[in-house]
Amino acid sequence: MNVDLVPWDDPDATELRAGQRREIAERYGTPDSEPGTPPSAGDIAVFAVVRDEGGTAVGCGGLRDLGEGFGEVKRMYVLPDSRGSGAAAVLLQALEEWARGQDWKALRLETGNRQPDAVRFYTKAGYTPIPAFGAYADDPGSLCFERVL
Repeated sequence: MNVDLVPWDDPDATELRAGQRREIAERYGTPDSEPGTPPSAGDIAVFAVVRDEGGTAVGCGGLRDLGEGFGEVKRMYVLPDSRGSGAAAVLLQALEEWARGQDWKALRLETGNRQPDAVRFYTKAGYTPIPAFGAYADDPGSLCFERVL
């Protein structure tokens, strides 16, 4: 698996994010379940696409700079057929490595209470529960995590 840092508007990144939003809409029964400001080209510090051995884009994710040495993982997604392949772990490790290169001290993230698979993945990757932060503080369905880098 290879991870490429790409612009926000990269066609593969755009398609993968659309798939992520469709899946989230199905899980939560609403087209807009984003409690905070949706990520955009203007506020994502880095965006990455993970590709399988054949070069097909199978996952994506990015980081938002929260300031004071903290970043937020945004739009992590792996195609359903590629789950269990290690793509998510490779992608998350690449994002963490990038964050370390920026001297960030920790990464935070929010996932929802209808995403037990995401909770398992992030917990296995060393993320621990924290109180809801920022725009997520008043959302009872938000589950927040952090990993010190």
